Amino acid sequence: MESKVTKIGVLTSGGDAPGMNAAIRAVVRTGIYNGMEVFGIMRGYSGMIDNDIVPMHSRSVANIIQRGGTILKTARCKEFFEYEGRKKAYGNLKKLGINGLVIIGGDGSFRGAHKLSEEFDIPCIGLPGTIDKDIAGTDFTIGFDTAVNTAVEAIDKIRDTADAHDRLFIIEVMGRDAGYIALHSGIATGAENILIPERKTDIEELVNGLLEKERRRKLVNIIVVAEGDRGAEDVADIIKERIPSADTRVCVLGHIQRGGAPTCMDRLIASRMGYSAVESLIEGRHNVMIGIVNNKMHYTPLEKAVKAKQKISDDWLKIVKILAS
Repeated sequence: MESKVTKIGVLTSGGDAPGMNAAIRAVVRTGIYNGMEVFGIMRGYSGMIDNDIVPMHSRSVANIIQRGGTILKTARCKEFFEYEGRKKAYGNLKKLGINGLVIIGGDGSFRGAHKLSEEFDIPCIGLPGTIDKDIAGTDFTIGFDTAVNTAVEAIDKIRDTADAHDRLFIIEVMGRDAGYIALHSGIATGAENILIPERKTDIEELVNGLLEKERRRKLVNIIVVAEGDRGAEDVADIIKERIPSADTRVCVLGHIQRGGAPTCMDRLIASRMGYSAVESLIEGRHNVMIGIVNNKMHYTPLEKAVKAKQKISDDWLKIVKILAS
């Protein structure tokens, strides 16, 4: 069934992620190629409520594919949680004749899109833009690859210092509810321990492992901690108390993981997803999140996408244990 979507709005919502600009560019140019009018909605759902909506042209998205952040800006919007806020937002879309939306963001953004489409019958397509890779229905999210590579580069540099001084470094990476950045960057940098929120940290096991390594004169240790686990400072305090001889340092990588030019992979998946979002609206496929599974486009109903979380398999955890031994 072909839909009659003629004017589409595109927005970025929630935390920014490298590659969002590549996705915006793909949506705008694919829409224009198919004879649609495309509008950029500034500052996510806030801009929708405030009617901060601008027409987009092919030139509007020139020279942005290599830039981090998002040219449309992003914000979290409490007003959109309320029905009145969504009603006002829909009224602004209707005035402009916008009859299709592409939302680039995480599960909170998709929750808003699902509500809006349910209440006002406007087709919405979600693109997973989050560095945490915590959304089920896709092998990768826009921004994850760049964030992990940023973390890997930083941890490699820290290891040089750890090695020069025989130090134990506890490095905190982003991931409040998901340990993917910690897991991938930890394995890629040969971390001795990786602490993630998906698995309860056994402090006794951690301390005993470090004591055993100290006996074997393995003095350089890197522990990668996801921010949603115990936090690097907390872990450091316990280790300093239990192993006073360890020269322990803490490094919190923080928001550097969010910024920077997107990797080739993030630019490619964002471009594919942006193109597929417009194609889906044309084909009449509504209220789905577009993902890539086994290198093929994969469509998950928005309702399901907000409920399911990407799970970390036990195999990964086993690999960590064996390779760090």
